[in-house]
Amino acid sequence: MTAQTVDATARRVPPFGGLNLTLIGIELRRMVRNRRTVIFTLVMPVLLYLIIGANDTYSGERAGSGNVSAYILISMAVYGAVLASTSGGAMVASERALGWSRQLRLTPLSPIAYIATKSIVALGFGALSVTAVNVAGLLNGKAEMPTHVWIAGAVIAWVGSLVFGAFGLFMGYLLPSENVMQVLGPVLAGLAAIGGLWFPISSHSALGHISAVTPIYGLAQLARWPLYGGAPHAVWVLNLVAWLTLFAAGAAWRMSKDTARV
Repeated sequence: MTAQTVDATARRVPPFGGLNLTLIGIELRRMVRNRRTVIFTLVMPVLLYLIIGANDTYSGERAGSGNVSAYILISMAVYGAVLASTSGGAMVASERALGWSRQLRLTPLSPIAYIATKSIVALGFGALSVTAVNVAGLLNGKAEMPTHVWIAGAVIAWVGSLVFGAFGLFMGYLLPSENVMQVLGPVLAGLAAIGGLWFPISSHSALGHISAVTPIYGLAQLARWPLYGGAPHAVWVLNLVAWLTLFAAGAAWRMSKDTARV
């Protein structure tokens, strides 16, 4: 038998840096199997809405083209999407602990393709959380707003949560696997409070100026914008784009450093 040699330089680089539907499907199945994450990201936002927003007091107070219950429902949908997307990205911490980084080092998967895969999976999981909150609101009947506001608020909350998919991935490379969600849970709750997700913050106050530069601020304002109408502020969009760019760049940097060591 004649030995054959393989020219490594002749290998075909996969399109899109290795991003493909098979990889996305595997990642989605892994997320769904994690029952603790599913319960945490789907049940908690629904319970928060039912406890805080689904009462007669808020259903009788007006807020834009709807009521305060609708305002809270949109906020909880944003929070659910943020939790789900962050959890999806942060799972990389467990993958590192299991040696998955070593396997990735042997493949032609690029850092950008890996981040894109994680972001798509995080968006899929975020869609489940947003849907759960909105279904709870429809069944409860306390939230009142026009149909187009229901749809627009849900879509913006879902798409905007992409920022936190990148955030979770970045943090997953920085924090140890056993502590990642224990750290990120309180961090996200704090960011939600400062970012104006739990309660309105005056833009002219000192806290308002701090709030405007936090990651959740832009998403919270954009998701609730259809409820009030008018034109969205450019600063809201810039806030989302800036943080998405920062988190994605940080995740790509940390992935390159991590895989270079193994």
